[in-house]
Amino acid sequence: MRRRDLARVAIGLLLAACGQRGPGAPATVTVRGSDTMAVLLRRWAHAYSSARVDVSGGGTGTGIAALGNGTTDVAAASRPMTTEERRSTEVRRGPIVESVVALDAVAVYVHAESPLAVVALEDVARVYRGAIDVWSDLGGERRRIARYSRENSSGTYAFFRERVLGGAFFAPDVQCLPGTAAVVRAVARDRYAIGYGGIASASGVRVLGLRASSGAVTRPTREDAVSGVYPLARPVFVYHAQRTRPEVTAFVTWLRSLEAQRLAEAAGFFAAEELS
Repeated sequence: MRRRDLARVAIGLLLAACGQRGPGAPATVTVRGSDTMAVLLRRWAHAYSSARVDVSGGGTGTGIAALGNGTTDVAAASRPMTTEERRSTEVRRGPIVESVVALDAVAVYVHAESPLAVVALEDVARVYRGAIDVWSDLGGERRRIARYSRENSSGTYAFFRERVLGGAFFAPDVQCLPGTAAVVRAVARDRYAIGYGGIASASGVRVLGLRASSGAVTRPTREDAVSGVYPLARPVFVYHAQRTRPEVTAFVTWLRSLEAQRLAEAAGFFAAEELS
């Protein structure tokens, strides 16, 4: 290899090690956060052609922390930033831009062979607070309920605790798992289990209808989620610093495009345009 070629290789390796682009290399946008959104984010990353998009999970809280310390361009979140998160992030990164990129519905899962089809939302709260311990209290067998949850860095965990438990603590025996897929797998193999997570991940389990105090039953369908009658419907978000690279702004803008929203629908979410 000629000396000039060796020099080019050396420069390329140095740039890669420093996280910089060489001449003609595609820009990279990093996205970190919500595990609920992981499948959707990877579909978006694969389809987006104007830059390379690197996606990693870890939970909403992890993504927001990474945005604050400058180790990601975009934080994906299945809940809104808290006031304290926004304050601490903006101290380090300046003004933060919030974008709603899809609509999700948190579902309550049981085993596919469970006889239960509908449950009162208050009974779900009593199960997770530890006030109901056996399935016979819900019309099932006299077997102890195995309770599964997301980990506390998860936006879905925070949403569920606020919306279902009213801010109360989970029962001590609730098993917290890293990622919705792990919750689904645990429920799918345990006939006496219950779990919760985004509707897009509900494969191989039964999704329960939720009975309100009025007696009306709602389900995590497009119609009930978009109309607002399903009590666990929620928007999902991305956050980025207002002062950022053009590639980051362009990617976030694209997430609201017709192409990106069709991908959201295909991944089991509901299009953000339905929020209007």
